[in-house]
Amino acid sequence: MARTLSNMLPLGTTAPDFNLLNTRTEEHVNLNELKGNKGTVIAFICNHCPFVKHINPQLAKLAKDYEAKEIGFVAISSNDVENYPQDAPHLMKQTAVEEGYTFPYLYDETQEVGKKYDAACTPDFYLFDANLQLAYRGQLDDSRPGNGIPVTGKDLRNAINALLQNKKIDENQKPSIGCNIKWKK
Repeated sequence: MARTLSNMLPLGTTAPDFNLLNTRTEEHVNLNELKGNKGTVIAFICNHCPFVKHINPQLAKLAKDYEAKEIGFVAISSNDVENYPQDAPHLMKQTAVEEGYTFPYLYDETQEVGKKYDAACTPDFYLFDANLQLAYRGQLDDSRPGNGIPVTGKDLRNAINALLQNKKIDENQKPSIGCNIKWKK
């Protein structure tokens, strides 16, 4: 299991726009349609990564906990499906249903969006404020497959709570660790 760290996009970066296939509805959507009124979480994930499988229940719970508080959630897969067919769009839709995702799960076929976000691993998390300025990037929490630490979403939850309370988000943020994004050759 490869252990790749987040690239840690600079705080304050404006969220790059996108227009991607929502595998749940089979319609294209853009960032402005999906953003939350108070903030937006964008997670780069995929179907087959053991790090993502490890946090999936908490990711679904986080979205359910915060969508009512006007935080938008979006998941994107940028993986090369030619060499990793288990990440194909029809299987993304199946994963979204099985995992109870209430948020769009988007397919980045060209991988341009993953590159614009400087995404490196799955999972890779970004929290943008109401103006789509990057306020947090990095890990969900300290849990990893096999390390015995419970998956709580503590780091991302703390950042979202601070954002909602108009408090400063701690700039000392830990990178996420996961499988590398499967870039096309």
